[in-house]
Amino acid sequence: MAEAIARAHLNGSDPPIFVGSAGIAAADGLGPTQETLAALARLGIEHDGRSKTLTAEMARKADLILCMSPSHLDAVKHMLADDQAGSAKVHLLDSEGNAVPDPIGMGQPAYDALAKRFAEVIPARVESLLVASA
Repeated sequence: MAEAIARAHLNGSDPPIFVGSAGIAAADGLGPTQETLAALARLGIEHDGRSKTLTAEMARKADLILCMSPSHLDAVKHMLADDQAGSAKVHLLDSEGNAVPDPIGMGQPAYDALAKRFAEVIPARVESLLVASA
């Protein structure tokens, strides 16, 4: 969901920005849940991505990594422990340091609320961090 919302926001950016999503413990190749697709549709966003597990190589190649929780942030930084510059590009999605809860199993209202939150938070967070790193 975060990837689709970020991609929709950054579509047409100059220079173009690649947006991808991967999880610390994600199973490779799974499609989005029906709740995710419904929440994105309410925002006018189509998405057909597949889940993938984050690798150290993917993390090293990224310019910016946003994590949903402090435990995800710690796991990515541990993955990049030998790469100080890489660790510096890893941030929490929530600028105030709060974890973003995973809505799995919580029903459509939780997915809709998360999509709304992502649509508000992701554009500002990505822009502020990309400007800061430029």
